[in-house]
Amino acid sequence: MSSITIGPIASQAADPSERSALLFWMIFTGLSIFAVVLLWRFGLIHLMLTSDRTYISAVIAALYVLTCGHCFLRTQAIAREGAATRRCRAVLSAAGGSKALDASAVALPRGLVRDHIESLVTKAAAQDYRPVDQTLLLRNLADRLRGSNGFGAFVSDTLMKLGLLGTIIGFIIMLAPIAGLDAADKVAMRSSMGLMSDGMAIAMYTTLAGLVGSILIRIQYYMLDAATQRVFSDAVVLTETYVTPVLERKGSGTPS
Repeated sequence: MSSITIGPIASQAADPSERSALLFWMIFTGLSIFAVVLLWRFGLIHLMLTSDRTYISAVIAALYVLTCGHCFLRTQAIAREGAATRRCRAVLSAAGGSKALDASAVALPRGLVRDHIESLVTKAAAQDYRPVDQTLLLRNLADRLRGSNGFGAFVSDTLMKLGLLGTIIGFIIMLAPIAGLDAADKVAMRSSMGLMSDGMAIAMYTTLAGLVGSILIRIQYYMLDAATQRVFSDAVVLTETYVTPVLERKGSGTPS
């Protein structure tokens, strides 16, 4: 998963709309559901579940659904933080907006960015409003914004390994009858061929389920990380433009 760093800052003109992160997630999930409905309509999902006697494919599907729910909750939280950040910018950029920094910025909309601004105000006051270095506070804000986003990378890797486990089990089932195979016994040959076919089906279906689930999870959390980065960039622009200059002016005695 991509990490949040203090890198190039997105311009204000490129700000996404308040619900863009959720909108992208819903579009992607809608397309995924449509694909699942088509596969179910043609019997492919039913065939996969009935052919996989290890039920690893079913476990992969259940983990994928649960992870989608987690991604939705995280995307919703990031969308709220983005909206709160834009409201903070609207308050601070208005005429007399610097007064919102009084009383530890409690007048600003609630959210992680407001908590960060409150920490900046407290730090500036503690050091007599000398130039404020917010690097450490920004790192803390980045960690708080990321939250449990790393869960997506963990599940994606787990789905891949579950698919690999199914592949190994399938090949074991497929190759097990070969040791005692008697070419003269036609009944045993047919039974062995059936077991080999079942083993190959398990190997292929679990591998396919693991790969597809891992890729789809990666895509969702990539979009979530991109939305998180945008909120962080907005917070950097907001504090460097409207907060730290006001706090430093207080130190120099210049009216805000």
